[in-house]
Amino acid sequence: MKNYSNYPEILANNDGYQTDPKIQKPFFESFLFYAKLIKIVNFANGQTKKNIYDRYNWVASSIAVLRAVESIGIKISVKGMKNLTGFEGPAVIIGNHMSTMETLLLPSFIQPIKSVIFVIKKELVDFPLFGPVAAARHPIIVGRTNPREDLKIVMDEGSENLQKGRSVIIFPQKTRTSFFDKSAFNSLGVKLAKRNNVPVIPLALITDAWGNGKLIKELGKIDVSKKVFFEFGKPLTVEGSGNDQHEFILNFIETKFKEWGRADLVL
Repeated sequence: MKNYSNYPEILANNDGYQTDPKIQKPFFESFLFYAKLIKIVNFANGQTKKNIYDRYNWVASSIAVLRAVESIGIKISVKGMKNLTGFEGPAVIIGNHMSTMETLLLPSFIQPIKSVIFVIKKELVDFPLFGPVAAARHPIIVGRTNPREDLKIVMDEGSENLQKGRSVIIFPQKTRTSFFDKSAFNSLGVKLAKRNNVPVIPLALITDAWGNGKLIKELGKIDVSKKVFFEFGKPLTVEGSGNDQHEFILNFIETKFKEWGRADLVL
C-alpha cells in the first residue's frame, strides 16, 4: 500500500460494477479476509496519525477493502451510479444498513464523484481498529440514547456539510440488521434534504455476506455463498412533508430485495 495524491480508480465512470467472475474462492476465506482487512486498516490508521488520510487515501483504502472482499470469492454487483453523476451539487443518500461492509465500500464508489460523509454511531469512532479511520473523514457522530439530541446534531451538522458541498450518507435505522423493517426506518434523511433543498438518493443494499459478530459486531462471520448488491435510485426532490419521498425510498429498497431473490429478508 502507498500514499495517493489522486484517486487511484473512479469506479463510477460506469453505471454499474461487477466482480470479475474468474475470481475463485480460496480456502480459509474468513481468516484470509480479516488478515487483509487488518493490514489495510492499520496502514490507514498510520496515515491518520500523520494527518495524510485525505480523500484520496480514503478511496484507496476503500478500494483495497473491495478487492479483499472479492479476493475470497464474494461477488459484488453495483448499479445506478449514473444517478449520482447526473446532477450538480450534494445530496442526501438514504439506505438500509446491514453490516460493516457498506461503510467501508461506499467511499470507493461515491467519493471520487461527490465529496461525501457518513452519519455514524459514536461506538464506531470509539472502536480501536476502525475508530481513527472513521473519525478522520469528518463524520456526523450520533449516540443511541437521546433521539432528540441526535436529530439536532444531524440537522445542524448535516446542513453545514451540505452547504459546503458534501453529500451525506444516512442509514435511518437504530442499528445494523440483516432484515429490512420499514417500521424501523425514520425520515430524518428526508427532513435534512428538505431543509437544505437538495435531492435524496435512495440506496438499497444487501451485504450480509459479512455478518455481524456476537462479541464484536464489526468482525462477524464471512459467508462467500452470498452475493453483495448495491443499487442507487434516481434523485428525488423532496416536496411538501416529504412523506411521498420517504415511502418511495422504502418501496425502492423492498423492490430491490425481491429482485435480488432475498424477499425473505423483508419484514
